[in-house]
Amino acid sequence: MSRPAFDTVLIANRGEIALRIQRACRGLGLRTVAVFSEPDRDAPHVRLADQALCIGPAAARDSYLDQAALLFAAELSGAQAIHPGYGFLAENADFAERVEAAGLTLIGPPSAAIRLMGDKIAAKRAMRAAGVPCVPGPDAALPDDPAALHDLARAIGYPVIVKAAGGGGGRGMRLVRDAAALSEAVALTQEEARRAFGNSEVYLEKFLGHPRHVEIQVLADHHGTTLWLGSRDCSLQRRHQKVVEEAPAPGIPAETIAAIGESCVEACRRIGYRGLGTFEFLVEDSAFYFIEMNTRVQVEHTVTEMVSGLDLVQLQLRVATGEPLALRQPDIVCHGHAFECRINAEHPETFAPSPGRIIAWHLPGGPGVRIDTHMEAGATVSPHYDSMIAKLIVHGATRAEALHRLRAALDEMRVGGIDTNLLLHRRLVREPGVIAGGFDIHHLERWLAA
Repeated sequence: MSRPAFDTVLIANRGEIALRIQRACRGLGLRTVAVFSEPDRDAPHVRLADQALCIGPAAARDSYLDQAALLFAAELSGAQAIHPGYGFLAENADFAERVEAAGLTLIGPPSAAIRLMGDKIAAKRAMRAAGVPCVPGPDAALPDDPAALHDLARAIGYPVIVKAAGGGGGRGMRLVRDAAALSEAVALTQEEARRAFGNSEVYLEKFLGHPRHVEIQVLADHHGTTLWLGSRDCSLQRRHQKVVEEAPAPGIPAETIAAIGESCVEACRRIGYRGLGTFEFLVEDSAFYFIEMNTRVQVEHTVTEMVSGLDLVQLQLRVATGEPLALRQPDIVCHGHAFECRINAEHPETFAPSPGRIIAWHLPGGPGVRIDTHMEAGATVSPHYDSMIAKLIVHGATRAEALHRLRAALDEMRVGGIDTNLLLHRRLVREPGVIAGGFDIHHLERWLAA
């Protein structure tokens, strides 16, 4: 399948990911168009773009989520492609369809694949058909009949989790430990899903007590080549939000990861997937269970880049132009170990957001240390958007070496004028369970509670 080439990319995002995409474009000789809300007028990605257009006021719904404004900006600027980054409209199938209908290239998978994988029930059905292991539970919405609902939960076995079919980002799910709480949990999740995702459909899955969160990165071109690019462990989470990620996932046999990777490749072929994507799994007692697919570049793509030596965003752009991948699976070799810490503008103990002006800004350096950020001294952290102000990424020859390097980098980093979670990260990387590795997704919340 051929795709139109392009020389100008509109970046439909802000912050560090907009800068990351901009750098990848520049490395390929592509022009970039930045869009920005009024408070982002002086942001680095705006200053460094070849062209910049204001698309609205601070509220995301009136700027970065305004599909008509983004498409009009593409038309005005002459951009032939749009890169949505992550968040905002990155996994919005309706936006992808509008981009396609406008004759533009979306730097991402086809809208049909986004729509399929965005529906958790349909995605689970498709993954089972491709031989990808899934969490126990039916591939269908819940029955309206209360008796049938309780029969279904009993058959799965308590505890169960109620999930929104259109959910994501840790929202739209409730744990149910016994039959007495089931009906209320379903009703509450349906209403939450209706308000948050415009789709009240929910489903049931077995609740796994001590799982790890392990991901498989994939990349597919338009010429039949699909690759899996190693594993990541994202188990350090708070309220379903990732805090620290690492690659590769420690303690899992290479042959197990390879088998899961190949099943992800087969799934991509079946659903006609193109571009970058990530399969997310819960892993318990050495068994993998598919939970969802992210049809975009992820925040934590950086750790895969560090261990693979690949520029994933440039590869994503190359694939979108129709260029065939020059790599084959045996070419994908991961070296050493990498960690990423998400540095947020929030109190390290209460987690209250801390917008405001940064008056001190000192970043660490040295071999194997990388910072992805859109901030600098004098910059203002807006209350209107996500609180992440930087990603600190380190690489070492071994996991232990990478952890030593991460401790030193965290100790060196200084941010003044606002609260950050640097203190939390400094404590975490010295915590015995984190040092040992292989912890489950509840580890951080247990540690915080203690």
